[in-house]
Amino acid sequence: MTMEDLEKQFIKFVEIVKQLRKKCPWDKEQTLDSIRASSIEEVYELVDAIEKRNYDELKLELADLLLHVVLYSIIAEEQNLFSLTEVLNGGMEKLIRRHPHVFGNEKLTDSETVKTNWEKLKLKEGRKSIVDGVPNQLPALQRAYRLQEKAAKVGFDWNKREDIWAKVVEELNELKETFHEDNIDKTEDELGDFLFALVNYSRFHKIDPETALRRTNEKFIRRFQYIEQRLKENNKSILDSNLAEMDFYWNEIKKIEKKENSKT
Repeated sequence: MTMEDLEKQFIKFVEIVKQLRKKCPWDKEQTLDSIRASSIEEVYELVDAIEKRNYDELKLELADLLLHVVLYSIIAEEQNLFSLTEVLNGGMEKLIRRHPHVFGNEKLTDSETVKTNWEKLKLKEGRKSIVDGVPNQLPALQRAYRLQEKAAKVGFDWNKREDIWAKVVEELNELKETFHEDNIDKTEDELGDFLFALVNYSRFHKIDPETALRRTNEKFIRRFQYIEQRLKENNKSILDSNLAEMDFYWNEIKKIEKKENSKT
């Protein structure tokens, strides 16, 4: 597709969204606030498509995100806040400004240096803190990872993985102590410290804890549904089962998965 074709397609897409805004009862009712939750849901659907390597679905989810970008801009333009043109211009200007090694004369040779320089540029643009800009709405594990990552870019980081693990163990021991004190607030605080330390250890090993936990969630769902299916095959409901029986099928699916994984 040529740039001219792409431009025509984008203009056509925008015109379709404008028609929806004028004629569709649902679209006409939407505000900047009302579609926030839907936008977050769309991002997670996008992530789900990527994880499943479902590229047909990914293509559609990207279109849904583009719909939200255009719809937000149209609503904002109706309120004389800004236009889609300003969104595009602002985005292009920021990309150029934050990539002086591409569009300027600065020499940055590796991705880590690029990310460090990115944080410096954002401070020059008016950010008051390195950790500004990490959304409150992010899942807690992901937000912890991003906060630590940003702090690490300016040197606030551990030197050795052994030291981080020692911190994890220290926080775990402090957490265990609170279980004997019957103090929910203190236990919650220590649990947060333990999880934060564990996220730090994950980050040091370049493992995204949010992704890791998502994988475990999916694994749990898959195994639990296997239990339900096996019970159903024996004309039983999960409500009629007991822990010993469920554990039997749980271990059964674990063995099956282990065998299948050994073949790959």
